[in-house]
Amino acid sequence: MGTVEPVSLWPVVAYVAAVAAVVLVMVGLSFVLGQRHRDRATDDPYESGIVSEGSARVRMTSQFYLMAMLFVIFDLEAVFIFAWAVVVRELGWVGYTAISVFIVLLLLALVYLWRLGALGWGPTRREFPVALAADRRGDA
Repeated sequence: MGTVEPVSLWPVVAYVAAVAAVVLVMVGLSFVLGQRHRDRATDDPYESGIVSEGSARVRMTSQFYLMAMLFVIFDLEAVFIFAWAVVVRELGWVGYTAISVFIVLLLLALVYLWRLGALGWGPTRREFPVALAADRRGDA
């Protein structure tokens, strides 16, 4: 049987101590050198050089959240395809077949969502019953 060598932990301890020291120095310097003033606009929300207007509690439609979920799902599949592309030579024909089935399933899901109307943002077109449509044309 081989002998087990003891693991030296001093590099980890030194790293943690160095990180803690850097954090403490940065927080301490910002406290000592930082500005101390209380203006009216100090606590106002401010982002990207634009003073915000209105409430942050904006109501979004359910279509927005549906589209966001679909984006995340299809974006995640892009990550899987990228991971496959990295190891494509090692996987060979088995990997090619698997990714082909995967992409076909993605396309089928996209067509299904498209036909379902999940990708549409505009107003939906109402379909008239055949009798009502003929009546409107004057064919009755």
